[in-house]
Amino acid sequence: MSVVPVSSGTWSTADVMPPRMILPCLAVAALLSGCDWFRGSPTVREPIQTGPSQVDLVAQQEQLVEATSLSDHGDYDSALVVLHGILEDDPTSTPAYLGIGGIYLQKKDYRRAEPAFSRAAKLEPRNYDAQFGHAVALQMLGRLLEAVKAYHRALTIEPESPEANRNLATTYLQLDEPNHAIVFAEKAVEVDPDDGVAWVNLGAAYESTERWGDAAEAYVAASERMEPTPELMTNLMNMLVRQKRYREVVNIADTIQKLQADAHAMERKGWAMFRLGEYEASDRAYREAVAIDAGQWRALNGIGVTALNRWLLSDRTDTGSWEDAQAAFRASLLINREQDKVLRLMLDYGMSR
Repeated sequence: MSVVPVSSGTWSTADVMPPRMILPCLAVAALLSGCDWFRGSPTVREPIQTGPSQVDLVAQQEQLVEATSLSDHGDYDSALVVLHGILEDDPTSTPAYLGIGGIYLQKKDYRRAEPAFSRAAKLEPRNYDAQFGHAVALQMLGRLLEAVKAYHRALTIEPESPEANRNLATTYLQLDEPNHAIVFAEKAVEVDPDDGVAWVNLGAAYESTERWGDAAEAYVAASERMEPTPELMTNLMNMLVRQKRYREVVNIADTIQKLQADAHAMERKGWAMFRLGEYEASDRAYREAVAIDAGQWRALNGIGVTALNRWLLSDRTDTGSWEDAQAAFRASLLINREQDKVLRLMLDYGMSR
């Protein structure tokens, strides 16, 4: 499951890393046998079997290999048949439960994945894949407090696991506990500094605690390690806006525009250009935003402000600009009536008629 960063310091459950699909090696169980002396007479008893025989374990290993091959080729239903067949003969097979849970995660059937991983975790509490897979399923089901506990159990087994640290950070973000998220997001980039997604999560955690500069640096680090996406670039742009780094806002907005037409990015470019005193470029950016999305009321306000600015710079002789400003503000208010500042501005300049 790939990680898809989204704007404004948020993220989707697609950020969650699935458990590793590793076929565990089976240990061969020993057969216990012995003699029972009854009433003084030695009587040899049949061996007591406490688990699958060695022959059964070899056969089970072959079935697991078959199930893994079927799953790798996308034949999940056939793989599940094989895995459930293993459980009919050996209901304590942790690898079978892990395989079932992993397939249901791939199918995004988290309600069926969860009990399979839960059973595996109970059978082998020190099995990292069982604890991690259980945590992923719980997180995807929105059972976040339980997921936190499962991720912590996974980390007691493998403290340096980048995916467990990363996923735990996202879970804490979902719980609106960014300070806890930062601890594990920082650990994730420490153990795997080349993981762009981990840097995105760290940026989101910093952003949630209003550490704008740190968030921007984390998003830059992410962009250097993964293919830039509009969502990632928007996150970075929003942090630069917070820091009033106007020229950089313009550059990032242009980068976003190369990736896809984005009205929000053009509106922010217009905002930055206006503050840089480049009023004509600001007006062009605002108008491009409205061309992309006619409902971009913030960009309409920007058009109104640039037009009003032209009117004021002309010593109030450019009546055409005054009319442009009035029309833009009115169009904005038709989309969003809850704009007290715009209403006051129109009243101040006689535009309410």
